[in-house]
Amino acid sequence: MPTPALTRPRALSGMRPTGALHLGHFHGALKNWVGLQDSHDCFFFVADWHALTTSHPDRETLTRHVYDMVTDWLAAGIDPERCTLFLQSRMPEHAELFTLLATCTPSSWLARMPSYKDQVAADPELATYGFLGYPLLQAADILLYKPAGVPVGEDQAAHVEVTREVGRRFNRLYAPEAPVFVEPQALLTETARVPGLDGQKMSKSLGNAIAMRDSPEDTAAKIRTMPTDPQRVRRTDPGDPARCPVWPLHQIYTDAATRATCDTGCRTASIGCLDCKQPLVEAIQREQAPWRERAAALDPQQVRWTLEVGTERARAVARKTLREVRGAMGLVA
Repeated sequence: MPTPALTRPRALSGMRPTGALHLGHFHGALKNWVGLQDSHDCFFFVADWHALTTSHPDRETLTRHVYDMVTDWLAAGIDPERCTLFLQSRMPEHAELFTLLATCTPSSWLARMPSYKDQVAADPELATYGFLGYPLLQAADILLYKPAGVPVGEDQAAHVEVTREVGRRFNRLYAPEAPVFVEPQALLTETARVPGLDGQKMSKSLGNAIAMRDSPEDTAAKIRTMPTDPQRVRRTDPGDPARCPVWPLHQIYTDAATRATCDTGCRTASIGCLDCKQPLVEAIQREQAPWRERAAALDPQQVRWTLEVGTERARAVARKTLREVRGAMGLVA
């Protein structure tokens, strides 16, 4: 049984809605979220404002992406009876805190973010105020709920550190005697990087992803067409799993005995690449099966209602924090 919420530390995280999720999303975030439900008072939100800082999807596409993503959350085992799920864009409190924090956060803190510099260099169209302010809005998202921890991948740890700095500066300027904000810790995921079908990090934009709810046939077809050790040209050529893009997925999905058999078979050329891929296909299909089953049982209206209820629950917490912020800044209630 989960520990009563009042005695549990709070955890908060969000995800941009880009539609149905893939295995990288599950192992990079959702698996951690599911595990935290019994030990933490969890708040998980749809970061749809953040989605607008890097793209401009039409209304129908964004709405579809939101509900496809939340369906995958529920299919993965996120339980709205044990955590709070909500929509960022339905919470004007996030925008208000973002504005108030902007009055005391040095712009240099935002401009120094590696993700900002790299992505703007690649696409100058991203040089907007919204994208520059992305880390500060993210800080507002987090600080509103005073979480002890933020489950993230390693690539997001820098954003949690910025959040800590923003909260620390606010407390120093406005509430040195009775700090308003806590400084959350990053709760890193076990699997920092899930490789895609080409060996690069799994990503929809790269077209190398296996969706959480791909059919068994689609999953098998994708894995069977993956490139393997480039030096193993013929079936009789010995290979090296370290050179093979399939091997990192084995390290996530198959057990030690299976990996040992595949390693030996590859190095001695006693098995072919399809023989090595088959146990991986079966392992991934086993993981996907309950996700598809849970998703099929969900009523779309049930998904919407889950977000409605969660958003109201989150609003009560956010409003309380904002009252404290206004009071510390001397703003009239």
